[in-house]
Amino acid sequence: MKPAGRFVGSILKELRAMTKVGTNLLEIDEFVAKKIADRKGAESCYVDYAPDFGTGPFAHYICTSVNDAVLHGIPFDYDLKDGDLVSLDLAINVDGWVGDSAISFVVGKHQDPEDLRLIKCTQEALEAGIAQAQPGNRLGDISHAIGDVAREYGYPINLDFGGHGVGRIMHADPHIANDGKAHHGYHLRPGLVIAIEPWFLKTTDEIYQDPKDGWTLKSSDGSRGAHSEHTLAITEDGPHILTVRE
Repeated sequence: MKPAGRFVGSILKELRAMTKVGTNLLEIDEFVAKKIADRKGAESCYVDYAPDFGTGPFAHYICTSVNDAVLHGIPFDYDLKDGDLVSLDLAINVDGWVGDSAISFVVGKHQDPEDLRLIKCTQEALEAGIAQAQPGNRLGDISHAIGDVAREYGYPINLDFGGHGVGRIMHADPHIANDGKAHHGYHLRPGLVIAIEPWFLKTTDEIYQDPKDGWTLKSSDGSRGAHSEHTLAITEDGPHILTVRE
């Protein structure tokens, strides 16, 4: 699964560098489409994906969520503005194996400290969750570590969507909630590959699905959201991040 993870990580690194004020969300989608087309053995995990939490098949190559959108954002004809908070979520299959990762950042010069604080919370929660992905621990140890960071920052926590198993398909068992009880749940064993993805909203834990596209999940009160994600393998030596972006 390392090639898939590295491919996803490298694309997100490039997107982070190229996404600026004035970048159109459809340009981002087209960039990813070309990267996949140019890579032998690569296929999008999103195009024609039709789970029960979406409305119809997804028709794009990446999720682009802006400001009050936090998950499953459909790219549309929108030029990013100074101060926009952007979350990019990307999953690609390479030679039959999947890598899945997400980043959040603010474009432009006017970066609201509260936005940066929210993003930092998701990053620290991701690091805390990964640190608990040790053989012998339980799934609840990961969830509890994530929730502890959110509580420390004072952000509400939604349990409807979270991390998941990754392998031949993008979304597999087990579900990894962004809060839970330590020392409870599924035993973590070497060989398990999972995606851990803390996401939080500033002032609410309630979301709704945008009726215009049937996919994008937004905060119920208009507050902004952020999202960080890595795919990692649990090994005898501890967690190994597959979607590195260095």
